Amino acid sequence: MEVDAPITTDRPQLLLDGFSCSYPDSDSFALREVSLTVGSGEFVVLAGRSGSGKSSLLKAACGLIPHFHGGTVSGTVMVGGRDTSEFGPGDLADLVGYLAQDPETQVVSTTVSAEIELPLRFRGDGDAARARAVEEVALALAIPDLLDRTVASLSGGELQRVALAAALVTRPSLILLDEPTSQLDPVAGDELIWLLRRLNEEWGVSVVLAEHRLERCLAAADRVVAMDRGSVAFDGRPEGFLEFALAVEPALATPAARMFSLAGLPSLPVGVRQARSALSGLVSAPGADRSDRNRSGDPTVRVGNGRALRCEDLWVELSSAGRSADVLRGVDLAVEPGEKVALMGRNGAGKSTLLRAAAGLVPPVAGKVVVRGGVALLTQNPGDYLVRESVGAELEGPGGRAALDAVGLEVDPSVDPRDLSGGERQRLALAIALAGRTEGDALPDLVALDEPTRGMDRSLKDGLAHLIETIAERGAAVVVATHDVEFAAGFADRVILLGDGELIADSDTGEVLAGGWYFATEISRVLDMPGVVTVEDGVVALGQMTGREGPE
Repeated sequence: MEVDAPITTDRPQLLLDGFSCSYPDSDSFALREVSLTVGSGEFVVLAGRSGSGKSSLLKAACGLIPHFHGGTVSGTVMVGGRDTSEFGPGDLADLVGYLAQDPETQVVSTTVSAEIELPLRFRGDGDAARARAVEEVALALAIPDLLDRTVASLSGGELQRVALAAALVTRPSLILLDEPTSQLDPVAGDELIWLLRRLNEEWGVSVVLAEHRLERCLAAADRVVAMDRGSVAFDGRPEGFLEFALAVEPALATPAARMFSLAGLPSLPVGVRQARSALSGLVSAPGADRSDRNRSGDPTVRVGNGRALRCEDLWVELSSAGRSADVLRGVDLAVEPGEKVALMGRNGAGKSTLLRAAAGLVPPVAGKVVVRGGVALLTQNPGDYLVRESVGAELEGPGGRAALDAVGLEVDPSVDPRDLSGGERQRLALAIALAGRTEGDALPDLVALDEPTRGMDRSLKDGLAHLIETIAERGAAVVVATHDVEFAAGFADRVILLGDGELIADSDTGEVLAGGWYFATEISRVLDMPGVVTVEDGVVALGQMTGREGPE
């Protein structure tokens, strides 16, 4: 383990001492000899590749391991002075709030307000205290308009915020979050990180946040703990972590850090502000040259023949709690064979509904949607695809093996899909959606993926981007609904932006994802230059501005 000035405290909220665990019927360790202390008021980011042990560590820290998941454990886990071998999740609920990677598995009530209130009822709070707490946490997470909604009517991002509200409503002294921004739009994701930082700074709440999109949260962290194959590989400051990542595991480095390293610039920035400050001493102010920026107004909406997907004045209405609402309103768009499209927009904008309408799962109330040659659809919840007792039974024969290879999933075929990590389940569901369609002539005209990167590290996202490229080269259109701006910049040649059910932008990726505050990559926010959205774009731009060609 590499240690870079780790932070310690005499009053830990969480302590793991030589802790190891393995899941039932597994011969390998999920965690191996983990020793870790999280002090009162610390903000810790938990980094690591998919399957490295991040989720298992959080489950151990709230008592789910061993009391729910079972398996074999050794060593000690203490939460607020309580030994988790003696105290289960219910006994620790007053000390720790936990948000799982799959919030749909955590929600048990029918309505949003009842779900958020449930932990307070278990604790025995009075009516007035419960009402105040629910109102406060709903306001903090910008979801008061959801309180009367049914849980079944929520989008993935809305459900994630509701599950988070239930985790925060008791005001625990320790908060454990597993990929809390994975289904949140860029605005909601940023607001969540800074809400956590505010709780951390003003109330002394300890935060342990497992996240793959480190560019979102690294600047808020006091400390980074990186996991590798169930063990702690690094424990120290964010600046030291970036040096460690570039030297040992480049997939964990942020886009800005990779850009600085490849451009041969000194220091590695933790966040956009630090990057812009560092560049101000080397080049003219970032974003100063905007002469080529398109000032003609909104990007042109592209409506072609739509031989893969065509929507004409498409309206879709959905009902919840006896009330109906227009989720898509007059959408006109066309997607051609071979196009790679990122479908973006805030939570509840209608992205999932558009994909479901294309697959024929929801009928339009007006207009029409036309798809020729069939649709392969991967929905947001990978659990919808997992119905058998083993991975091998889910995907049998050569076609199943080819689908697993296509998504880069290498697991024992006898493993129960429910024992896989979140990222592994996501890839298994993707393989099931594509099974029999990745080889031969059976490829559909449209492959639609709804938030497929949840639980994936950057290297796995690169593999998914390569798979999307392969599918598109074979003539299928690929439309991916995603909040992951960095992923969209890496695979898409076109971005469609929805807002409140309406199409508000449709143009090249470099135009839509550059020059903004939220729907913009980290590189775009650092340099603020027309069309510069990827690390490679940024390296070229910095080379032109500084006269450097890259590292010596």
